[in-house]
Amino acid sequence: MLKTAGLAALALPGSRAVGADTRAALSPEPPRDLPKICLDAGAGGAPPGASADEAAAASARRIRQLGVEHVISGGPRIPWEETRLREMTDRLKANGLTLGNLMISGFPNAIYNRPGRDADIDHVIQSIRAAGKVGLPVVEYNWYAHRAMEGYFEETGRAGAGWTGFDYARMKDLPPLPEEGAHTLDEMWATITYFLKAVVPEAETAGVRLALHPNDPPAPLSRGSQQIMATIDGWKTLVGIVDSPSNGITFDCGVTREMHGDPVEVCRWFASRDRINHVHFRNVKVQRPYERYTEVFLDEGENDMFAVMKELVAQKYARLIYPEHPRGLDYDRERPGFRPQYPGGGGYAAYAFNVGYTRAMLQAACRC
Repeated sequence: MLKTAGLAALALPGSRAVGADTRAALSPEPPRDLPKICLDAGAGGAPPGASADEAAAASARRIRQLGVEHVISGGPRIPWEETRLREMTDRLKANGLTLGNLMISGFPNAIYNRPGRDADIDHVIQSIRAAGKVGLPVVEYNWYAHRAMEGYFEETGRAGAGWTGFDYARMKDLPPLPEEGAHTLDEMWATITYFLKAVVPEAETAGVRLALHPNDPPAPLSRGSQQIMATIDGWKTLVGIVDSPSNGITFDCGVTREMHGDPVEVCRWFASRDRINHVHFRNVKVQRPYERYTEVFLDEGENDMFAVMKELVAQKYARLIYPEHPRGLDYDRERPGFRPQYPGGGGYAAYAFNVGYTRAMLQAACRC
């Protein structure tokens, strides 16, 4: 007994008993000012034949069973209305979920500098004001001239699981699409500068942070158009256009590695300036930076995912982390009507793996 007591004293220096403070330190749940794991609001799926309300409740229940209480979603058609957003957030809240990030889209004239650009921007501003009124903290968006998805294909991973491959050679010679055209870097920087100078002050007033997702895939040229967010220097240029926490990025450690970057160093640069407004947590194997890579399971790629998580915690990042792009598992593929978002992608079972892995990284990082 004395020997056991001595070991206990060594394990808990300075403690005479396991009190409330010690129990809190050993608790599996991280403090609330640390990152929150999130999933897409529909990631839980729904039983066949369920009504819309039943489907929403079932999906929320399955998400919460994984210990996840925060979700993201695609937004409605712009301009968003406060009433519509409040209905969305209240419905999720009634099912035990908090909406923390809404993707906004539908402003091509602003992206391509076409007639109607100012009307598009006004719709975005109205949407951000509505988001602020319902307490939505982050609005995410893209600024693609064209997204190079034609380079995606399915690869086979461990035990036949699905990986998502990208090969620039599959799409590098594709011509511009008539509805998009071809655009230079100068053109794209000019359009987003005009956009940000109009929108960011409104976001600040509304208490909303904007998160621009990097170009993914970060192909050198996408159907004739150059991509402003396809380099780390581009990310840094973006946050410097309007110097504000409301002008931030979605930090994607997978895309960072695809661009031959060090995710820990890049995370530190942006987080130390409070410019990471959302995080995508995934891993890759890169054969040729920018041009040839494979999205793999979180535990088997080139990124040190624990080092990334430790840096986020060290920088006191407290917003959402999305363990995205689940890999293709047989269990998901066997579900009736299953449709992956990407070639080699998966569903709820694969998300469960991602959440478990990410939660372990977060809990361990909190104790370092």
